[in-house]
Amino acid sequence: MRPIALLLVLPLAGAGTAQESRPTAVRDPRIERDAAEARAGYDRALAALLRMQRPDGAFALGTLENSFEMVFSVETFHAWRVAAHALACLALIDAPVTPERTRALERGLEWFGRARAPLRGNDWDNDAVWGWVYGVGMAVRASQDPRWSGTELGTQVERRGREYLGWLERNQVPEGGFGYYDDPTFSRRPKWATSFTTAAVIPALVECRRMGWSEDGDMLRRAAEYLRRCRLPNGAIQYDLRPVPRSFVGESIDTVKGSLGRIQVANWALHHAGDPGTDVARVRAGVELFFTHDHFLRVARMRPIPHEAYYANAGYFFLFGHYYVGQTIQLLPEAEREAWHRKLRGRLLAVQRDDGSFCDFLGSSYLVAAGTAFGAMALRAGLPDR
Repeated sequence: MRPIALLLVLPLAGAGTAQESRPTAVRDPRIERDAAEARAGYDRALAALLRMQRPDGAFALGTLENSFEMVFSVETFHAWRVAAHALACLALIDAPVTPERTRALERGLEWFGRARAPLRGNDWDNDAVWGWVYGVGMAVRASQDPRWSGTELGTQVERRGREYLGWLERNQVPEGGFGYYDDPTFSRRPKWATSFTTAAVIPALVECRRMGWSEDGDMLRRAAEYLRRCRLPNGAIQYDLRPVPRSFVGESIDTVKGSLGRIQVANWALHHAGDPGTDVARVRAGVELFFTHDHFLRVARMRPIPHEAYYANAGYFFLFGHYYVGQTIQLLPEAEREAWHRKLRGRLLAVQRDDGSFCDFLGSSYLVAAGTAFGAMALRAGLPDR
């Protein structure tokens, strides 16, 4: 069976690292939390991100941090660092402005502009895609921010975003999606994609067209079509597009209970792509499914073996899914949002660590940086501007 991985995730990250910081008390995730509690947790998460930043401006290491990750190419660790770094910058771009956050963000953007682009690591391991996916998304958002319009820093970020967009175009699979591995016979253009990797970049591709970064409308169309074809009759989203789907009964990953996060990111992406089938009713149904079955994500969180939990859920599905359900809640009518955000905040604050950070899978600095960014942005969703 093919190795299955998700955003910035690696089979068997190491236990017992310096990044560990667990809550000291059991917190009930079913307790709903108000905006004031979310704001406090959000500020703590941002403070944790600032403490993670290294002297060179990066938010994570780009090297092997434990022996369990040795199966991956050397280049992949840099790719994961770039992706986690982009997520940390994205969290700071949308944060309320303080001098400390602005300085950290500018240092982060400077690092992003000068760091080399991640490249495919070997024949099967193309995790560079994660750096390109989240790098493009962050570069688009930074380029839309008037703080850097017409500045040298803004120009550097845009240049790097356009470069990553070019790499994505060259790595779009024939069916239209994006993925991080390849199958034999190995080829320059990969042949395997996943629904969630594709969904994560679609809104950025929409903005790239609008901003004139790309004239290739077919790239966006093909990506959206790939994602639409991953929808199953049971309401789930396939992990990857298969002419003959995996069984969507029993404990398959392609059941609703195995695709809770994929449902959210797919609805978010297709809404932004203008898909007529992704209406409010579909988005609402997806949010309802998430909060009905999210205990399966809680069971999986922090388990050291990928996909060992029920319905092949993996620990690293947790914060990914909670971030994107926060985004889909924002697509609902305004009167409906706060009730769902109160539930989401309870789930997140129950697992926030004592130092303000978040992590859902054991180990490495890129997982803690990405997880904390996801957690912060999920708490930020629905909060009024101060």
